[in-house]
Amino acid sequence: MAHSTCLRLAINKDFPEPRKIARAVDILERGGVVAYPTDTTYGIGCSIFEKKAIERIQLVKGLKKDHLFSFICPDLSDIARYAVVENESYRIMKRLLPGPYTFILRATPEVPRMLQSKRKTVGIRVPNHPVTLALARAFAKPIISTSATVHDKTLHNADDISLHLGHGLDLILDGEHIDAPPSSVVDLTGPYPVVVREGAGDLSWVEV
Repeated sequence: MAHSTCLRLAINKDFPEPRKIARAVDILERGGVVAYPTDTTYGIGCSIFEKKAIERIQLVKGLKKDHLFSFICPDLSDIARYAVVENESYRIMKRLLPGPYTFILRATPEVPRMLQSKRKTVGIRVPNHPVTLALARAFAKPIISTSATVHDKTLHNADDISLHLGHGLDLILDGEHIDAPPSSVVDLTGPYPVVVREGAGDLSWVEV
């Protein structure tokens, strides 16, 4: 197993220190890859506009080139730049975000082609976690969101992430142990919402 050389910063999960967020933003700005806590699992991410960083994530996680990533936006107004948001979709997301959901929407031309599905859709997240939101707001550009996993095994803390993925990362924001289901994935591109993956979050609002 490769030796981990990535930086690790313990961060307050409820009141993230601005200087530590700024350090993470600087790394993202320079095309780096960061692990960060979310409201479900730890995420691994980079700027959606850094092709080499995205390829690094694919390599460190052993993902195929056609693997689809979701990405994090800081709020609803930002989503509209990168996804087509119909009125009903807006109402749903306004009610549930920030929260443990990934919503599939039609992509706008702003989204790099390598992040769009063949149907030209994208997965959008606005996690309900102070660290993730602070990072997304400070970076002011969407951040790739893929779970910190190895061979389908979820890594729940910074120690495990450093051990298994650290050789491919530049920074781990250590927000303590996280043990929650992955986000629920809901497709909003059709006439009615469709659950693609059942995970964290209430889904009783989706008609079966």
